[in-house]
Amino acid sequence: MKDFLIIFALIIIVITFLRQMYYPDMTFDLNSIYIIMAFSLISALTEFILYSPYDISEKKMRVRMAIHFFTLEILLISLGSIFGIVDSASDVIIMALQIAVIYILVRLLSWQKDKKEAEKINEKLKAFKKDVFEQ
Repeated sequence: MKDFLIIFALIIIVITFLRQMYYPDMTFDLNSIYIIMAFSLISALTEFILYSPYDISEKKMRVRMAIHFFTLEILLISLGSIFGIVDSASDVIIMALQIAVIYILVRLLSWQKDKKEAEKINEKLKAFKKDVFEQ
């Protein structure tokens, strides 16, 4: 659910920024919001590609991330084509770039969150170690 909300917010931010640059008079209609919600949900559901019940190596995780990224690109561009959002080569390129930017932003936010959690765990371990050795 959290990933869905992050992806949805980032799509809205990126599209708003791009529309301000290229189509300043264009507004969001309700249909556009629903399409963005659907794309966000599909993007969040593909996270199962990254899931592993076991610890995996960094190399294997990077391979999974690459597979996840290309799956998203293909799936979302295909859906964009079905919905009539993408109908030319330039539209495909623009959408692929938007997906890439949003993917990178989501990964960076996730990395920041994981880094903070790791720091908290390390602090608790240090405190635990200190308590054990002082007794």
